[in-house]
Amino acid sequence: MNSDFTLAIHSITYLALQLDRMSTSDAISESAGVHPVRIRKVLSLLKKHGFIKSKEGTGGGFIFARDLSEVNLWDIYKITSEGALQPKCPDSNEACVVGANMQRVLIDIFLGAEEHLGEYLKHYTLKDIVDLIYKEN
Repeated sequence: MNSDFTLAIHSITYLALQLDRMSTSDAISESAGVHPVRIRKVLSLLKKHGFIKSKEGTGGGFIFARDLSEVNLWDIYKITSEGALQPKCPDSNEACVVGANMQRVLIDIFLGAEEHLGEYLKHYTLKDIVDLIYKEN
């Protein structure tokens, strides 16, 4: 799994806690502890899929665009990491029964794992994430 998934959750949660104002990519990157360019890449993806809105210029930035309860972690995973669990198989010897079939077998197994992960992630909304943040403090 790549870090875009966790950075997207971090970014949206940060924005969700600032619903009354715009936030800059610099502020979000400082919170996440990564370079602003990494955050801008993730924010661009979130904007493209309608999770956030942006405004350019003075006083601009990013703002959360949905209801916290309607966005679950599977929604975020699908746009940042779908297929990330697929195994990377080297070119195998097609003349060998194992080599000829291993990639197909592993892909089926890992796609099943991703489906199970999706069912689990669907149980957590951004509201749950916000509630868990406040519960821990």
